[in-house]
Parts: sequence; structure tokens; C-alpha cells
Amino acid sequence: MGAGHDTVARELARRARDQGHQVQVLDVLRLLPPGIGSTLRVFYQSTVRHFPWAYAVLYRAFLRPGPGRRPSGTPLARLAAGRLTRAARRMRAQVVVPVFHLAAQLTGHLRERGRLPCPSAVLLVDFAVHRQWLHSGNDVYLCLTDDAAGETSRGVDVPVRVTGPVVAPDFFASAAGTGSWRRRFDDHAPGRPPVLLSAGAWGAAQGMEATARILTASGFLPVALCGRNERLRLRMARVPGVLVLDWVSDMPGLMGAARVLVDNAAGQTAVQALAAGVPVVAHRPLPGHGEAGVRRMAGLGASMYAADDAELLDLVERLSRDGAERDRVIARGRALFREDALAHVVSAARTSAA
Repeated sequence: MGAGHDTVARELARRARDQGHQVQVLDVLRLLPPGIGSTLRVFYQSTVRHFPWAYAVLYRAFLRPGPGRRPSGTPLARLAAGRLTRAARRMRAQVVVPVFHLAAQLTGHLRERGRLPCPSAVLLVDFAVHRQWLHSGNDVYLCLTDDAAGETSRGVDVPVRVTGPVVAPDFFASAAGTGSWRRRFDDHAPGRPPVLLSAGAWGAAQGMEATARILTASGFLPVALCGRNERLRLRMARVPGVLVLDWVSDMPGLMGAARVLVDNAAGQTAVQALAAGVPVVAHRPLPGHGEAGVRRMAGLGASMYAADDAELLDLVERLSRDGAERDRVIARGRALFREDALAHVVSAARTSAA
């Protein structure tokens, strides 16, 4: 769903190939019977974009952690079981790594029944752990934070490790494209600090136009990341003073030129900003899992949460300036990157082989 899970999978695959391992990346939605995965994707995308209140209802019904029985994703995941087991046998896989909650339900189900011969190491990519990630059939969970690991441990009786996010190394260094982005920003609005507004790969955002107007009126350059939502891009292009970008392939360079990221989901764009040393301010979060994630992230001190427009402007003004507060927020964000998740994946494979 979206591009965040794909981005994590590609980076983990890149690291594995660099170490000489053979890798195959599979989309669990494509492993489902024809039509089911694409229908799920379109339904979820439409709900998040156009009916966020409905997604909040779905989150409470299916995903939200806590006591009480709720429907499981395992029956749906089981529809992909045959294709996954055949792929694993064909490749002689030594480990399977789910990076999406439906995949974690699938591998947990198969491992519990002895149908998947290799271990499953779940890379849990969310700050807020929802119940569909959790299945005790999996062999190990790799989490972003101690907080997420504690919640995971309360939900499954398997080893849990804390590795931090998986982000490409280009975000931690001076990116080659940063200078070009800075020149583009200066050409568009000289002297205005650039502030990224993120709507994710699907362009799901509430009130982005209003946020942009507030920032423009206060002397900032709002840079709108609208993902693949052409309607949002056209709406944002009508807001005076906003730089609206097409799909961006050079995210490390863009992050290197930005002063602040305004985020609404605590997803992969947010953790890329943390790696690049860009302070993150959460504002107008997506309902349900988006709101849960940004609040958890802010609770760790890795980002700041703006409850209203006045607080947003105050935080952006403070964090866009060089100084001790900006440095502290950046340091707390980068402290989340603790270990290489691939090392634990390889360890799980070697332990099973032994």
C-alpha cells in the first residue's frame, strides 16, 4: 500500500545483494488471487484520499491495539499461501522478510502450520504497532523503537529486536543534488526558507492548501509533495507562492535543501527526513493509523506535534532557525537509527540453516 513499504523492501534488498545474497522481492497483494489485491489497493487508496473518516472507522474495527476481539487478516492472507510457498521453495529461500502487515499474517500462519520451511523475520515499519502486524507464528520481529518493541512483545511470544528505520545511506550524507534544489528554491522565492509539505505517495492530505497559505504569509516557501495525486497537485498549484513538485526521484537531494518537513503520517518520508537531519513537524494527521503514528513519533521527541495552525507556525519558525533546539530535535531523530536490520535477517537465516 503506497510506496513506503516498497521503499523499505528495495533498500533491504539492495543491502542484501551488496553482501552477495540472492534476493527476490514479492508484492503480497499480487500473490492474492487475480483481482483481489488490486481491488484492495484501490479501495484503501480511495478511502484514505476521499473518506478519511471511513478509514478511521476501519482502523478502530480491524487495526487498533488493545483488549477485545477484532477480525484478523489471516483468512485473507491465506489466499496468497500457495504462491508464496512455491516461490520460497523455488528459490530455496533461507528467510522471508515481511515489511507489510498482511505479509506478516501470511508468514505467521504458514510458519505456525509448518508450511514455510524457512524462518520469517518481520520488519515492522510503523511507529504505532497495530494488531494486524502481530502473529506468534513468526520467528522474530524487528522494530523501529523500544516503545514499538515493548508493544510487540506484549502481543506475540517471539523474540523482538530494535533496529531503527531502514533508510538508504544517501540520506545520511551530503547528497549530490542538494545544490540544484537550493538554486531552484532561490529562483522560485529568494530568501524564503523551504518547508516540505508531504502527502505521501498517494497524495492523501487534509487542509494542505490552508497550511501552505499560513506558511507563505509568514515568509516561508511551501514545497508541496503531492505524490501521484494529480487533483491535489492542481489544487496546490492555485495557491500563490507554493512550489508544487512532480514525482520526486531525488529525495536525498531534496531533503538536504529543506529546512523543515510538515508531515501527516509518520511514514517513510518522515524517517528519511530524520536521517537527513530535517526536523519533522506533524500537523493535520491522517485519521486512524496516521494519527497514532505521528503521536508516537512525537512522544519519542523525534518530531514535534502541532495541534493547531498557530502551533504549527511557531514550531516551523523555531525549527527552521539554526540553534540548540533544532540541533536537539535532529539528534533525537538520528538516534533512532541504531542497527542494520539486515544483520538480524541474516542471523535468522543462519540460525535456521545450522
